[in-house]
Amino acid sequence: MPKVTFKTDICKGCGLCVSACPKQIIVIAKDKINKKGHSPAEITDPSKCIACAFCATMCPDCVITVEK
Repeated sequence: MPKVTFKTDICKGCGLCVSACPKQIIVIAKDKINKKGHSPAEITDPSKCIACAFCATMCPDCVITVEK
């Protein structure tokens, strides 16, 4: 199973990763706020991840790491 890691403390919640995910398993957290005052992105079901890394490619701040 792929390992997806988010650096939530620097995520600005722009949502580009959400729209890039073909499995639609990334969401902007509604109940979390990071140090910068933003709601960070998070993965809802890691078992459905196909490790395409589209989310990491789209992230302008290099917040996401995908390992196969």
